[in-house]
Amino acid sequence: MSLLDDVAERDGWRCWVCDEPVDPDMSVNDPRGPSVDSRTADRKAKVAERLAHRACNTRKGAVKVVIAWPDRLHVADPAPLITVAGRLERKGGREVVARCPTRADAQEAAEWLVDRFSRLTPDLPVTAGVEAGGGQFLVVLTTGRR
Repeated sequence: MSLLDDVAERDGWRCWVCDEPVDPDMSVNDPRGPSVDSRTADRKAKVAERLAHRACNTRKGAVKVVIAWPDRLHVADPAPLITVAGRLERKGGREVVARCPTRADAQEAAEWLVDRFSRLTPDLPVTAGVEAGGGQFLVVLTTGRR
């Protein structure tokens, strides 16, 4: 149980898949209970284990993980965040991840992305910016070159 506790403490008792809190007192056999998950099949990953709800961990084994963008964000063409995280971890650089109708919408999405990536890829510092273009606003994630 110490591995679970160590991983959970490091991850702040939040599920890496759904980003919801994990109850430390819930049974490990309960679907909302804590479990240790290998975030990726990539053995070179810096963080080998992550905290996940039992149900999120089980579902991840059957289907490809999709990190959902919150419904409150007004974004068009949102990028698949697991794919973006993988590319930024491997190559670094800059990637456009969404389009928004207003600067305020883009800024809200950018702030959410920086917060979400701080838990999704804790060892990869990302910044998010907003760029105007073509009557819309682009949300851009940036990290140092790898």
